[in-house]
Amino acid sequence: MPSRCRRSRQKCAAIEDDKQYVPAPFTRAEQGVDTASPELKLRSILVPVDFSPGSEKALRYAVAIAMQFGAHITLLYVSQVQLCGNEFAYLPIEEFAIDEAAQKRLESIANRTIPADLLGGALVRTGVAFKEITETAAEINADLIVVNTHGYTGLKHVLIGSTAERVARHAPCPVLVLRERDREFV
Repeated sequence: MPSRCRRSRQKCAAIEDDKQYVPAPFTRAEQGVDTASPELKLRSILVPVDFSPGSEKALRYAVAIAMQFGAHITLLYVSQVQLCGNEFAYLPIEEFAIDEAAQKRLESIANRTIPADLLGGALVRTGVAFKEITETAAEINADLIVVNTHGYTGLKHVLIGSTAERVARHAPCPVLVLRERDREFV
């Protein structure tokens, strides 16, 4: 007597030789799985830049991705709040001059690296780097953040921390983290 299929509600095919029933494979459509592959749509990519070679490498990756998907790239530079202290008070260092110089440098990088039709903007913010990056990503509805890591390990990582790691934990969208020693593909 033929044995039943081990799984309930599964199609069975009879093998005539020994009269055993074995499960017949389901097609993806029969399993209720959408057979059309999902489309990945990237419209906006945020690239935090700190003017290091690693961040320029991240920008080259972002440009290649943006060209493939027709996405716009927004560059972001975050200047940390710097305080000048004496024994009586802490006063902020002149931020306007720093932000203006960073804006010019950012625009220069954008004009030489990003095709004009893919440039979404160049922003300068002041604050804690990972917070400004994640908040800007939410504001511009970024579909992807491309960021580099400096690869700190051990005590240096503990003391300085990893901005890329914090961005990946708090970001409102996927984050592509590039290591400084990763090979170039472009």
